[in-house]
Amino acid sequence: MSGSSTSPARVAADQPTLWQNPILLFSIMAVLLAVTGFAQSWLLALTILQLCIISAIMTLGVNVQWGYAGLFNAGTMGFVALGGLAAVLVAADPVPEAWVAGGAGIGLSALIICATIAAIMLVRAYLNGLLRFLATIACLVAGYIVFGQAFGPATEAIEAVNPAQSGYLGGMGISILFGWLLGGLLAAGAAWIIGKIAIGLRSDYLAIATLGIAEIILAFIKNEDWLSRGVKNVTSLPRPVPYEVDLQTDPAFIELAANWGMEPNALAGIVVKLAFIALFTLVLVVLVHLAERALRSPWGRMMRAIRDRPDAASAMGKDVKRRHLQAFVIGSAICGIAGAMLVTVDGQFTPGSYQPLRFTFLVLVMVVVGGSGNNLGSVLGGFLIWFVWVQSEAVGFALVNLLSSGLDPSSWLAGHLTQAAPHLRPVLMGLILVLALRFAPRGLIPER
Repeated sequence: MSGSSTSPARVAADQPTLWQNPILLFSIMAVLLAVTGFAQSWLLALTILQLCIISAIMTLGVNVQWGYAGLFNAGTMGFVALGGLAAVLVAADPVPEAWVAGGAGIGLSALIICATIAAIMLVRAYLNGLLRFLATIACLVAGYIVFGQAFGPATEAIEAVNPAQSGYLGGMGISILFGWLLGGLLAAGAAWIIGKIAIGLRSDYLAIATLGIAEIILAFIKNEDWLSRGVKNVTSLPRPVPYEVDLQTDPAFIELAANWGMEPNALAGIVVKLAFIALFTLVLVVLVHLAERALRSPWGRMMRAIRDRPDAASAMGKDVKRRHLQAFVIGSAICGIAGAMLVTVDGQFTPGSYQPLRFTFLVLVMVVVGGSGNNLGSVLGGFLIWFVWVQSEAVGFALVNLLSSGLDPSSWLAGHLTQAAPHLRPVLMGLILVLALRFAPRGLIPER
């Protein structure tokens, strides 16, 4: 018994308590959504549920990076924005006039970039020492100059084509569902490039580097109007589900609403949201299944060993940097899929709405509160924290109305309470995080 590596106390500590039961916790979450439907409106409850599912997918991506590999990625919103951009590139209608005006120049610019990269690879393969360094710099400078000669006039010509309505190349005009796949691929490609540079840094330096890179990605998206219209936004993206107005004018749907004793407008909104929820749930279930298989595989066990004892894993012959890069790319791809889904439900792409510090922190809170390293815990955290985030302002105003019910509306105290109501949201987020770290440091559904 003295040689046993697992003590009875350790076994007892690893057993989940009743309040950590996933079925119980998800049931409580369902009750909260149902109460919202009965007390406020079912349209609001379904809208919250849509965004809860998307938040859960984001937390899955961050959990692969932080929970599996211990990588602190502070640039999550950059990869989410790339997913949104992919939805635009796939689903938006092409602008033929813009392609005529500058499409050839953009294509030539892409060829120049490829030629520059190929020249640098050849230089670094066949030259050595100072000559290789000087030749590499010469290739970069020459490529930059030639690229500018082709790229600048092309983008100016594209952005000059009806800038109030288009001013960009547009997309491929196909189903936005393909944008979900492209969003994952685009985010994964960017993560691979970033990871080759940043992976290997200490955790705090990695967080700073990824935050800065996310800001660079967002600055690129906001300023390259020829690609994404920048801050002018892309609107009216096609949906994969019917539009409410089409259902409201369908005689069969109107008859169905009458049979159910509902207004066609209200029923149309519920049907559309349920269709979105069905699509999002399918993606979430598939990703959770794949994430669970990866976690329970030899790869997942190796990733946790690297996370807990990187030096020991390296001494055992594991390529720590390469495995970290894999987790970074996979997690970023999942975040890219979530970003494309978010643009799908909004029907528009607004680069100005991506705030790396604010929402990256929120997603990290979801993972920590739900249970870092546990996929179901991350999903629960995504649901719970987004629900609190959305409802906290309404709860704040209700609490203020209760506290000020006996006060003169013109008094300074009543006015102060009313102004303080919107600030309940960050207070609740901080309180939840403190309570979770104090009473459930491993999360509501901890890693087994």
